[in-house]
Amino acid sequence: MSASSPAPLLIVEDDLALQKQIKWSLDRFDSVTAADRESALVQFRRHQPAVVTMDLGLPPDPDSVSEGFALLQQLLEIDPNVKVIVLTGQNDQANALRAIALGAYDFFAKPFEPELLGLTIDRAFRLFELQSENRRLQALHQPDALSGLVTRDPEMLRVCRLIERVASSDATILLLGESGTGKEVLAQGLHQSSKRQGRFVAINCAAIPETLLESELFGYERGAFTGANKTTQGKIETANGGTLMLDEIGDLPQPLQAKLLRFLQERKIERLGGRQEIAVDVRVVCATHQDLKALIAENRFREDLYYRLAEITVDIPPLRARQGDAVLLAHAFLQRFSQEQRRGNLAFTDEALRAIERHPWSGNVRQLQNAIKRAVIMADSGRVTCEDIGLPKPAADDTGADGAGELSLNHVRAAAERQAVLAALARTNDNIVKAAELLGVSRPTLYDLLKRLAIK
Repeated sequence: MSASSPAPLLIVEDDLALQKQIKWSLDRFDSVTAADRESALVQFRRHQPAVVTMDLGLPPDPDSVSEGFALLQQLLEIDPNVKVIVLTGQNDQANALRAIALGAYDFFAKPFEPELLGLTIDRAFRLFELQSENRRLQALHQPDALSGLVTRDPEMLRVCRLIERVASSDATILLLGESGTGKEVLAQGLHQSSKRQGRFVAINCAAIPETLLESELFGYERGAFTGANKTTQGKIETANGGTLMLDEIGDLPQPLQAKLLRFLQERKIERLGGRQEIAVDVRVVCATHQDLKALIAENRFREDLYYRLAEITVDIPPLRARQGDAVLLAHAFLQRFSQEQRRGNLAFTDEALRAIERHPWSGNVRQLQNAIKRAVIMADSGRVTCEDIGLPKPAADDTGADGAGELSLNHVRAAAERQAVLAALARTNDNIVKAAELLGVSRPTLYDLLKRLAIK
């Protein structure tokens, strides 16, 4: 562990004999030690450890826990990401729970089992590394314009690169994706990445009654209708020099579809009740969760408008198809809402992370965001559970005996090999020679694979 740890282990213990015993029992870690709060802070700043084990009873008053809690708070102020494991007395559960509430990663009662403590430290190091990697990936090659979008999924990264490439053009963009996948975030990123100096203006075509939508889009002159007491600009004119996002474009009424098509062709508008054409320079971005081609087949959407809008089409994958993004986003939301709600250094339980990973998230990122916000509010300790998030606990057989489940390299490799062999046999109609050639292995190797994978 010491070879791959991002930082050493700090052991804070005032009993020198026990300090040596702990260090000896955890000799596989690269450890540094301290006996009081002052020396612990010096060692912490010097070595920047990822994990700290500490006794709450420290000099000058080892019978009190005040020095221990003061040190815990100072460590978390210096580095909120450090994993602190508190060592307490057998009957000191109240202080252990208080330490967890303040942001400690875990607690152990003395005397402890070295193997169990070592296992907890291993997990703390792994969590620290994962969170550090998450933060690094968020910052790496992340343009400012897309800073609101967190992903490591290859397909979603391809979408981001596409947005960056087309940002400098004036092409009309059509964003397709389920509700909650981040269409408006991408539209805003597109605007911010462009050279346009005007505003980003968004309007939801499904949220405004049909009778009002035309005046909202194109504006109106004074006296155009009852209540029109003054000349008012529409959203298109307001976005002059900038970007106009038409959300839920599939719900645009057909009479307005014809008027929008004319604007896109001529880049001129007429306000309601007006006779003067007004030239407008605006970049149009449209978004919808509907199948526009199906709407065209049903004569509910103009085909000529579709081809005018879809100069560049961007398909946004749903969250369930973005490998690893659900957990990555959950960590980002947890950090954000913990700061907003002043809940300290909250962390997910392993069970909660597995539940997040397995949930289909039909409402995509928006649903996940709301679930994590609720969890931050509902959590009654420093650990966010499945119950806090509102998800069922994953079945015990979802993860395997070691808790790694499908993340086991042996499991993944065997599953991939089995799938490839079955596909090759199916494609060659069980011809061993051709299947071996297709797989790029020799016949004896394929026979060994068939035997090992129990394929008859």
